[in-house]
Amino acid sequence: MKIALASDHAGFEMKEMVARFLTGRGLAFEDFGSSSGESVDYVDFAAAACEAVLAGACDRAILVCGTGIGMAMAANKFPGIRATVCWNAVTAEVARKHNNSNCLTLGGRVLNDQTALEIVRIWLETPFEGGRHERRLAKIVEIEKKYRGF
Repeated sequence: MKIALASDHAGFEMKEMVARFLTGRGLAFEDFGSSSGESVDYVDFAAAACEAVLAGACDRAILVCGTGIGMAMAANKFPGIRATVCWNAVTAEVARKHNNSNCLTLGGRVLNDQTALEIVRIWLETPFEGGRHERRLAKIVEIEKKYRGF
C-alpha cells in the first residue's frame, strides 16, 4: 500500500508525525506538501494527493489541515474519493468498514498526537466489510456520475 500524504500549514506538524509513523511501519508514502508551517491553501495540496490516488500512483490518501474539514470538502469534490474526517477510533473504523474510505482527513489543531496516530493505525488496518455497504457506495457513484460536469 502506498499513501498520498498532504497538509496545509495548520496540519504540517501532524503530517510530519504521520510520515514518521508510516516510515516506522514500513509503509510507502509520497509527500505532496506542504513543506512548512507557512500559510498555504489546503485545496492545492488536497488536489495533488487525490489526483495521485485517482491515477493509481497511490492507494489511499491522508490529508491534514486545522480541523480536517477543509481537506475533506476539497477531496470529496473528486469523483471516486471518499474522504472522511475522523476524530476517534470508532469513526476511523467505521469509515473503512462501512464507507470504504480511501482518504482520511485529520485536524492538526483539534487532535492530540496519540489520538491521531491511533486513528491512522485503525484506518490503515481496517478492511472494508462489503455486503450491504456496497449497495450504498454504488449509490454514491451514481450521484457522482449524474452530477459530473456541473
